[in-house]
Amino acid sequence: MTKQKLINALSQKTGIEKVVVTEIVESTFNVIKQTMINGENVYLRGFGSFIVKRRKGKIGRNITKGLTVIVPERFVPTWKASKSFGDKVKASNKKRL
Repeated sequence: MTKQKLINALSQKTGIEKVVVTEIVESTFNVIKQTMINGENVYLRGFGSFIVKRRKGKIGRNITKGLTVIVPERFVPTWKASKSFGDKVKASNKKRL
């Protein structure tokens, strides 16, 4: 599902104009992104968690040049589904197989 399809579905389900729904969806995503940029996690009960994870620095190799490269520590955004949501997705995919 694309963002536009999500907006269309929400607009149909709620009866709210697409312009208003678009603003709400965009604002929601912007708040989540800005919160994670600030280093905080976002927890949505029953849906999942948007988590900022720390990746340790390490020594890597550039295979083509045969050089050792130092990969610095970094922070990456991740998402983890809630237990109940994950279980529902797993159950529905078993039915499809």
